[in-house]
Amino acid sequence: MDRRYISEFIATFIMIFAGCGAIIVDAITGSLGHVGIALTWGFVVVALIYTFGHISGAHMNPAVTIAFTLTKEFDKKELVPYISAQLLGAILASLVLYFLFNEEANSLRELAYLGATQPKGSQLQSFILELILTFILMIVIYGSAVHGKAAKSFAGLAIGLTVGLEAMFAGPITNASMNPARSIAPAVISGNLNDLWLYIVAPIFGAIVAGLVFTNFIKCKNPDECSI
Repeated sequence: MDRRYISEFIATFIMIFAGCGAIIVDAITGSLGHVGIALTWGFVVVALIYTFGHISGAHMNPAVTIAFTLTKEFDKKELVPYISAQLLGAILASLVLYFLFNEEANSLRELAYLGATQPKGSQLQSFILELILTFILMIVIYGSAVHGKAAKSFAGLAIGLTVGLEAMFAGPITNASMNPARSIAPAVISGNLNDLWLYIVAPIFGAIVAGLVFTNFIKCKNPDECSI
């Protein structure tokens, strides 16, 4: 099997295992708090980008892969294998978390539904927030990892800090998914599918809008524009 697919599988597994694991551990012990959970998401994304970015690009997110494909930064033939690897890695992580912690609580609700994403307010509020959050994340990805003038050695830090920042301020409202795989896996394994569509559609739409903005207004059109 292609090492890129294996890398995407492993990277997404680790991200969900650490991030959703932090949510579950906090639900059981109360030891991490909202800030601790947000930092966990940010830290693990930084680590994984520097570990797998040079192998697969470390997308770990179907919305990112779809946006890259539509803006021709990624080979469309790789779209399905990448998304499949991401979803399988995320689902396996949620399964492992379920088997590790299901005896710690009387119900999956007490385990925060394995880290499933749920709106705290209206669907419209969360939809718009998730769209904007993913737009911001995707613009940072394009600007730090794709743009011709980018200092790409710092891309992992920029992207991971953005994930942590957005989880910090928007997590209490939407759980700050920004990633269909991150929402699908715990929802499927816990059986809590309420509002899942929101966390699939909004991130994909937000990432696509960011891709269009980058391609039409920010991306270098010729080598001279990319010279420093």
